[in-house]
Amino acid sequence: MAEDKESAEAIVSEVHKKIRAAFDVFDHEFNKTVDVREIGTIIRSLGCFPNEGELHDVIAEIEEEEPTGYIRFEKFLPTMTKVLMERKFRPIPEDLMLQAFEVLDKQKKGHLELEELTKYMTQEGEPFTQEEMEEMLSAAMDPDKNLIFYKDFVSMMTVDDPR
Repeated sequence: MAEDKESAEAIVSEVHKKIRAAFDVFDHEFNKTVDVREIGTIIRSLGCFPNEGELHDVIAEIEEEEPTGYIRFEKFLPTMTKVLMERKFRPIPEDLMLQAFEVLDKQKKGHLELEELTKYMTQEGEPFTQEEMEEMLSAAMDPDKNLIFYKDFVSMMTVDDPR
């Protein structure tokens, strides 16, 4: 029983180290605070991928009663520890993402055209901003053919989740 407790404590200790390291990258003043706008980047750097609504919920949970624009480490640590220990906000598996692109590819061509992907991504669901769309297309589009070969793009975007 004591070994289990030590093992659990070691795991939590490792999780805390990862969270501290990710937080510290953005703690430019070295005062255990980060700009609230960096929280999404910090969370994603820890392998979690919340959507905008989920990110907003996390920020609401860790923000001060009177928002200052900054998040304190001591508020961030317990919430992020829980997120990591519960394996929340996991990346979308490759096969599921591929299925999503295949639904959009009604003619089963294996690619999407710039205009159709842009329309789907900026007008449906949780719309991408212009900046997000440009960033995605810079990685997704075949520069020679001006098409998005989504199988290649999905392989490039997904990571093997070791958990």
